[in-house]
Amino acid sequence: MLRNLLTVGGWTMLSRLLGLVRDQLLAIFLGAGPLQDAYQIAFRLPNMFRRLLGEGAFNAAFLPLFAARYEQKGASNALKFAGQALTCLLTLLVIFATICEIFMPWVISFIAPGFKHGSSERFMLAVSLTRVTMPYMVFICAAALIAGILNARRHFGAAAAAYVTFNIVGISAIIFGAYVTHNVALSSAWGITISGVVQLGALCWAAKKFNLLPHFAFPHFTPDIKILFKRMIPGLVGSGVTQLNLAIDTIIGTLLPTGSISWLYFADRVNQLPLGVLGSALGTTLLPLLTKHVVANDKTGMQASINKAFDYALILILPASFGLIALAPLIMGGLFGYGHFTQKDIIYSAQSLQAFAIGLPAFVLIKLLAPAFFAQGDTATPVKIGFVTLALNLILNLLLYRPLAHIGPPLASALAGFTNLVIMGIILWRKDILLLTIYNIKRVGKISAACIIMAVTIHLTYKFTLSGALTWSPVPRIFSLFILIIGGAIFYGVLLIGFKLLNLKDIKAILKRRLSKN
Repeated sequence: MLRNLLTVGGWTMLSRLLGLVRDQLLAIFLGAGPLQDAYQIAFRLPNMFRRLLGEGAFNAAFLPLFAARYEQKGASNALKFAGQALTCLLTLLVIFATICEIFMPWVISFIAPGFKHGSSERFMLAVSLTRVTMPYMVFICAAALIAGILNARRHFGAAAAAYVTFNIVGISAIIFGAYVTHNVALSSAWGITISGVVQLGALCWAAKKFNLLPHFAFPHFTPDIKILFKRMIPGLVGSGVTQLNLAIDTIIGTLLPTGSISWLYFADRVNQLPLGVLGSALGTTLLPLLTKHVVANDKTGMQASINKAFDYALILILPASFGLIALAPLIMGGLFGYGHFTQKDIIYSAQSLQAFAIGLPAFVLIKLLAPAFFAQGDTATPVKIGFVTLALNLILNLLLYRPLAHIGPPLASALAGFTNLVIMGIILWRKDILLLTIYNIKRVGKISAACIIMAVTIHLTYKFTLSGALTWSPVPRIFSLFILIIGGAIFYGVLLIGFKLLNLKDIKAILKRRLSKN
């Protein structure tokens, strides 16, 4: 599991780093104003449906069926089923995207009501740009299904590597827009859609290489496809709850002052770096493993796998959370504080980042616990939990957005996320699937202590030696950020060894095995 986790995490890390470059260019050329706000809505809408359909409910229902068919009836039968599923999915997506294109002004009025009642220019920009980006949903959902097939057959690297192309195409589109067409927002919007085509092509090539390309067929709702969609509905509602939470944050954000959508976006992008790397890697690698334990009726193995993943997650995600809170102003200034991104934008986006970072551990651990339900075919329980957290998130947003402005939506999401995590944990504990021992609890305490010591140290170092870094030129600012991050990571590693959470001999053995395989 650790090897697969590192493989997916490595490719995801590369994709996230390229994503930061892409976001830096957006900040430089668009700043945090009406144009950036409109562009972010144009990207958020199709991306929301991608998460809902392509990476959410559909794959959660499809993968267990595909894996079971592959093992029981062979590759040909499984790929025929995959082809039927793919063509049916594409048919529905094309119809849905066409409807959205036609009624886009009404769609934007719903998802961004603040645009409709505020600047008409921002509203019209959002409508025109979203019409360009909407086809991305069709291509990327198809790509997600192909990636799911590859993951089901344990070709994790091929699927993870394909997603790097999104940011490569995105970076190219921004540069093209800045220096050729002189319309960065429109060029970037086209880059989103083109990247969907490129990702789908790359994944189809990889699937063909491994003899896993689905057998394409005329869309027909066979009994097998009906079973797939029947299983998909609870998961669709469950994933929909998560996306509705994001939609609520977006709607509230459009009611805030101009620039708030941009501040929230850039803060969330930094927060998504550790969340995407570790959370996606955990979810991708843990679901097939837990499914295997369920098929073998191995509850002990399931408990051990969850505990091991829980330990890996906390050791990696807690220092990221504390570090983001401690260095938020320097992080936002070092990454985005150039060009049209002002000092005000740095400060406000840093405040949003600190609120996002509070909920970071919860959202990673949710991605860890969710596969425990999915592996057993239980998609109903996460739905019920999701509705509770959806209601809580809405209430908290309404309570917090006026007094806390751009801090309100991320803080509401963080609090709702912890509520979701606690409820999921209690249910799995009662089912005797999650079994945290005294040993595990002691390790959580030690990891937390190490993170607090590390965060306080780097924050005081920043405050007393680098407090003027936000006024420096780009290179010294980034260099000082890099030194603090590296120094904090080394200090944290020393603390882990000092608290006997890591053993040098074990680390050397893992590195030796990795090097010998390469």
